[in-house]
Parts: sequence; C-alpha cells; structure tokens
Amino acid sequence: MIGKFDNNMQFHEVALRLREQRQQVLASNIANADTPNYKARDFDFAQAMQHALAPANSGASELSATNSAHFSAGSSQTIGGVPLQYRAIRQGSVDGNTVDMDVERNQFTDNALRYEASLTIVTGQIKDMLAALQQG
Repeated sequence: MIGKFDNNMQFHEVALRLREQRQQVLASNIANADTPNYKARDFDFAQAMQHALAPANSGASELSATNSAHFSAGSSQTIGGVPLQYRAIRQGSVDGNTVDMDVERNQFTDNALRYEASLTIVTGQIKDMLAALQQG
C-alpha cells in the first residue's frame, strides 16, 4: 500500500517539478517578446516525464571527459533529461524574434492549469491518507 502511494506521489512530484520548469521557460519567452533575435524555447513535456520516471535513465546520460581537451557535455540545457529546443517559427518578425504571444499565452495558461490540477490531486490524496490514518 505504501509503495503504491509512494510511486503515485513520485509521479506527481516529477510532474509538478517539470511543470514548474516549463512555466519558467514559457515566462522567459513572454518576457523576451520584444527582444531582437530572441528565439522562443520549449521542451517536450511527455518525453521529459518518460525520461524522468524511467529508472534506467537515472544518471545514464552522464558523460565523462577522458582528456582535458574535451568539451563539457553539460553546456546544452536539458530539462528532465530532454534538451530544451527552439520553437518552430510560425510567423517571422523583422528583428529575428520568434516569440508568438498567442502561442505563448496559450501554452502558459495550459501549463498553469495542468500544474493546478496535479496540485489538487496530490492535496486530495494527502487528505484521504490523513483521514484514513485518523480513523483507524
């Protein structure tokens, strides 16, 4: 019973952490909507969840340098083990900025709603667990 509860809580903990990181990426896109040559970024949430929850992937992507002349592999940004990618350009602008505010606002709102839903589910599960412990 506790193992099942722990696995479920781990799932929601990972989901909330990734949602929070995605919210930061989307907020950064919105904040830089008027910055010349800024490229909008995002990551595949489903792929990040799969990577983060896979037990075989914990630390498997770490590279080690065998020579001092090797470049560091940590220079590219990853979230949940998935690389942060540039969003496809839907409508280019003269200054090279690729932020589409309609897309960013929709993604930001969708991500916020999903974050709140996960938080509500976790809160409900904790309340149920507390009620079960107090009753018996």
